[in-house]
Amino acid sequence: MSGTRFFSSILHFLLIISAFAYMYRFAVLCITFHVAMELDELGQTEAQKGRRRRVAVVVLGDIGRSPRMQYHALSLARQACLEVDIVAYGGNPTFMMIRVEINCRWMTYCISKIGDLKSTNLFAFIRWYGLLLDMVDQPYLLYSEVRHTITSLFSAVVLQTQWPTVPQRLPKMLLPLMLLLKPMIQFLMLLWFLCVKIPAPDLFIVQNPPSVPTLMAVKWASWLRHSKFIVDWHNFGYTLLALSLGRRSRFVALYRWFEKHYGKMANGSLCVTRAMQHELAQNWGIEAAVLYDQPPEFFRQASLEEKHKLFSRISNTLGQPYGIRDCISNGTTCTNSHDASITLFTSQVGTDITLNQNRPALIVSSTSWTPDEDFGILLEAAVMYDRRVAASLHEDDSTGVDVLWKELCNGKQFLYPRLLFIITGKGPEKEKYEEKIRKLNLKRVTFRTMWLSSEDYPLLLGSADLGVCLHTSSSGLDLPMKVVDMFGCGLPVCAVSYSCIKELVKVEKNGLLFSSPSELADELMMLFKGFPNECYALNKLRDGVIEKGSTSSWATEWEANAKPLISEASPLFTFQTLASLVFLSLKFPHSMGHCI
Repeated sequence: MSGTRFFSSILHFLLIISAFAYMYRFAVLCITFHVAMELDELGQTEAQKGRRRRVAVVVLGDIGRSPRMQYHALSLARQACLEVDIVAYGGNPTFMMIRVEINCRWMTYCISKIGDLKSTNLFAFIRWYGLLLDMVDQPYLLYSEVRHTITSLFSAVVLQTQWPTVPQRLPKMLLPLMLLLKPMIQFLMLLWFLCVKIPAPDLFIVQNPPSVPTLMAVKWASWLRHSKFIVDWHNFGYTLLALSLGRRSRFVALYRWFEKHYGKMANGSLCVTRAMQHELAQNWGIEAAVLYDQPPEFFRQASLEEKHKLFSRISNTLGQPYGIRDCISNGTTCTNSHDASITLFTSQVGTDITLNQNRPALIVSSTSWTPDEDFGILLEAAVMYDRRVAASLHEDDSTGVDVLWKELCNGKQFLYPRLLFIITGKGPEKEKYEEKIRKLNLKRVTFRTMWLSSEDYPLLLGSADLGVCLHTSSSGLDLPMKVVDMFGCGLPVCAVSYSCIKELVKVEKNGLLFSSPSELADELMMLFKGFPNECYALNKLRDGVIEKGSTSSWATEWEANAKPLISEASPLFTFQTLASLVFLSLKFPHSMGHCI
């Protein structure tokens, strides 16, 4: 302690000298040293009291398909300055992996500074010193990039092996045995990771569902490691099980009891809607704080250059119809399909990029191709749109597609545009619906299914004209994350109506709701009338999305609703956050608008 105080006095002296000499950057560096030493000293004291400044995020599923839990980990590292361990299945790439790649050069630099000192009490000081020294040496480093680096440095990922799928030909007699064997093995595996493989945390944050055996394993681990745990309720697990087994199944009743019993043992709860908060309070005896999903900052409207590059990358997929030809594949005959400067939607002349006037309207839908999303609604609506447009133009069935394309190539503008639906996602019913698409005979509507990288998916949303959501909640109490992402990209949405969807979709402000294929077809006719220059209803919805999006963010929601629960289990949360913000406000006064 005496050595730390001695160096602290020296730094104070240097700070006074540098202030008189107007050496601003050197003054900031001195403040950095002082804050780091105080953190190290306080950290040693708190460590003696059993406080570890560490949080474990637990997901018994593919972390790449759980953006909300990724955002929790990001906020814990960025806003709370805590070390984060993620215990989850591997699979799809995570958003954090993108940030690690972006900051790979910085990470190599910082790790070389740290060396093998991770086991010493000085590691906290060296970690902060390496981060802040780099910020002083690179005055033009954006704060958003620094936040990504903080995430890379403070987060660790622990990956389990994904549980194999149950064979479809498994005898029915063995199905109950598999239903019991699977959670038992998962429980032991999860308990091993939580109690042995990761350092002891102050707090576990666990995603629900799945409830079995996750809640029990986390409860036992929190008891064995003298930690607390918080449940983040995304939905109710028993309602998902009821989709396959039926509501009256004894397994469903047992699952619900288990979920309620261990859910009530948590030290705190978060949930995704007001309706779920009310259900938990009235029927489960659980008090939960509502933390609405918000899109991350990289979900935004795409620029013309980004749109052109994206459409160039996926041009081969767009040019492959589900049949001999369709409206999009025929449309390429009007232009040189081998010219990289011209895509279905954009054209480039020199450095200038413009949107094509006769382009189709781009509609995006993301689906997991599961029974809780009735994709047949969208197919029926597409057929109705095609027929109604033909009727409004007094076309009969004998009018061929070739006649339509001859008029388009001659520059004729129609009151209603062609529609291109791009459906993204993976799932068990994808092939079934692709076969149905092949049997459709539509002149003005076509479909493409694809799987996009985590970099291209936000660009597609930011380049589209409308989003469609077919999600219907198994419980009626959760909200679709895909709509949140669409709103983040400034994209208005047409969504299936159910009990609590109005908490997210504000009718005639940022989107529309429908309950049948006919209603969706009517909305498509209304929104795209006069496309692309005179679709006033669509532009009004887009303006509403942008206006609402500018007033909310995940960071502010997390600060207001998740922080009070987490701060109870992490005493250094407030102090470390304050110290980091003091420094960043000195170094980046114009960037603090992006901070919490």
